[in-house]
Amino acid sequence: MCGIVGIVDAGGVSFPLYYALYALQHRGQESTGISTFEGRTLHTHKAQGLVAEVFNSQTLQELRGNAGIGHVRYPTTGSKVPENVQPFNFRYRGLDLSIAHNGNLVNTAELREEYEHRGQIFCTTTDTEIIGNIIADALRTSKSMEDAVLLCMRRLRGSYATVALLNNTVYAFRDPLGIKPLCIGKLDNGYIIASESVAIDALDGTFIRDVRPGELVRIDESGLTSIQIATANRKAYCIFEYVYFARADSVMDGTLVYDVRRRIGQKLYDANPVEADTACPVPDSGIAYAAGYAKRSGIPFIEGLMKNRYMGRTFIMPTQEQRERAVRIKLNTVRGNLKDKRVVLIDDSIVRGTTSRRIVNMIRDAGAEEIHLRVGSPPIIAPCYLGVDMPTRTELIASGKEVEAVRESVGATSLTYIPLEDLVEAIGCGEQNLCTGCLTGCYPVEINGEKSCHCVVDYVAGTHQSDLSTFRAGKEQT
Repeated sequence: MCGIVGIVDAGGVSFPLYYALYALQHRGQESTGISTFEGRTLHTHKAQGLVAEVFNSQTLQELRGNAGIGHVRYPTTGSKVPENVQPFNFRYRGLDLSIAHNGNLVNTAELREEYEHRGQIFCTTTDTEIIGNIIADALRTSKSMEDAVLLCMRRLRGSYATVALLNNTVYAFRDPLGIKPLCIGKLDNGYIIASESVAIDALDGTFIRDVRPGELVRIDESGLTSIQIATANRKAYCIFEYVYFARADSVMDGTLVYDVRRRIGQKLYDANPVEADTACPVPDSGIAYAAGYAKRSGIPFIEGLMKNRYMGRTFIMPTQEQRERAVRIKLNTVRGNLKDKRVVLIDDSIVRGTTSRRIVNMIRDAGAEEIHLRVGSPPIIAPCYLGVDMPTRTELIASGKEVEAVRESVGATSLTYIPLEDLVEAIGCGEQNLCTGCLTGCYPVEINGEKSCHCVVDYVAGTHQSDLSTFRAGKEQT
């Protein structure tokens, strides 16, 4: 899971890109980068570290131009090395291409082998370079970004929300199932495309709509145009975006994430009511769940854990050891709110179980009499291949275990997961339009050795060339 942004703005884009990436920092903490285009020059600055660590006023002033893209990385493919920091740049016959990607391809190995047989040299170990090479290869023959994206959608298998800077034009496209989020906003002097609407809010922009699955959007100095490249017989929005990854104040595919999590909290109480003295969230993602739980149950919402706001997200730290060490630095108990209390502890998910076990132990050490753990996702029983760092089945605490065994392992007095049907109802778009692979073991794309749902994709642009002609002419089509 990563965060991406593309902006075209007559007033310059480096500082707006910086603020947008700052708003998307929760989507990736390993590295960040920005590319801008000015005249005939592509400028790029990128490095490992947080947005505020990598950029300063001087580096941003050197990123001149009115068009650019940015990226924050959370590694799911490719090692944690400098050469994997995005955006990636390609140059061919006067065309400068910079590309950044959120998602995960499942046919990277076969595509990489094919291109290597053709003599292509790869400089990174990420699947984003595959996307860049497909686009660059298509540009060599047609110089048409639209044809290149059509080729991408025919060849790529997996999840991808992508922004690309081709000279002074920003392009963005989303896989035909819409697995990863992407949205469009209007700025005073231009447009923005970003992973979440909070990036638009950070620039005081106006949210327009989500990028449609299978859609290609172009932004240049003339404005915004779009074309539908592919359509599928279903959507497959990542269910974990609603559970954990997205910021609660984001609007994703027409739904405010906070409202989804509040409804999940209400349904958690309905699933297994319990007598308690306090409803306590695991901050930050658990706060909206606890608000809904408290409202439905009448149990007071009281914070028993306080978060160190200068800590990043422990889930997306690269090693389990780092995640475990971070828990006590990140969270501290409010003993006066927990001592001698029956506590409903509300969290977004349990993955490996080690963090949940540590938090339960912290609350018990603070004097709680009972700890009733309530979880805003069903048991995670299968790995994610599409962009979330879900480990192998052997590392997943709920894989092959009954709920009672998980409860014993984490040390809670009781444990209740939200039922899948309740989670789907809280999101409001139907299970057929969600990717539930980590919860059911059935994936929306074909993955070797795994069960997959049947999806049919129609490549619209391949049969409607007049649409491409209109798009290339730059006519408004939003």
